[in-house]
Amino acid sequence: MTAFYKMHGLGNDFVVFDARSHRLAFDEAAARAVADRRLGVGCDQVIVIERPRSSGDALMRIFNADGDEVEACGNAARCVGRLLMEERDETTVRIETRGGLLACSDGDDGVVTVDMGAPKFGWRDIPLASAVNCGSFPLRVDGQEFTAAAVSFGNPHCVIFVNDAAQVPVADVGPRIERHPFFPSRTNVEFVSVLAPGRLRLRVWERGAGITRACGTGACAAVVTASSRGLGPRASEVVVDGGTLNVDWRPSDDHVLMTGPASLAFTGSIDLTRLDSRE
Repeated sequence: MTAFYKMHGLGNDFVVFDARSHRLAFDEAAARAVADRRLGVGCDQVIVIERPRSSGDALMRIFNADGDEVEACGNAARCVGRLLMEERDETTVRIETRGGLLACSDGDDGVVTVDMGAPKFGWRDIPLASAVNCGSFPLRVDGQEFTAAAVSFGNPHCVIFVNDAAQVPVADVGPRIERHPFFPSRTNVEFVSVLAPGRLRLRVWERGAGITRACGTGACAAVVTASSRGLGPRASEVVVDGGTLNVDWRPSDDHVLMTGPASLAFTGSIDLTRLDSRE
């Protein structure tokens, strides 16, 4: 049996395995089986903590519910950061990811701040299929045209501003944008409306996971894009389906700080050899 933590950040939920002291053979099929909400534990992403490979305190591997291993997840970073800080009795830790090194700090009362680094706006960095003005470009999807923006926080984001994010048919439009040929690595999709200066409403279609109640990197993408367009300040509250995140795009070094809760729901154990990993 393999122990796990069931955690969430504002309802964006994770099954977290600690593989630092023993090797855990984990692949896309195992991730799909664990994430299955009927046959497995159920989650948006499966997280595997491994020993660091360079300058971090641990390595975080991230598997979406569809099994794809991806580069970054802000809400998961807060959860893993909380586990590591409690284990080490320290107020800061550094987590290695495929998208880069993330610094986490304790904000008390279950709140964790993650330094997500500087956003990337280059079309090759995101990546996009061809060169455009990443701050604003037309995106045509099945006869419907959107004004989109694109940015990377180690993972790709397509941000679309709308009058009322709550009314967007995310389940219909989100997957079509995720797999649009303009995004060769697929993309996370954010629908954003401005509630007030410094307060945004966000709904998310996550690449490989579908609709989630929160998305940390998506909240960062929304604030950076809003600020770049003059629609809000560099520091904003972002209201997601699961609650509120605080995002601060720091002018001193261009880094984005994302703050929110990291909650432990329960612990358990699972026999990974008995999971049904069929498509």
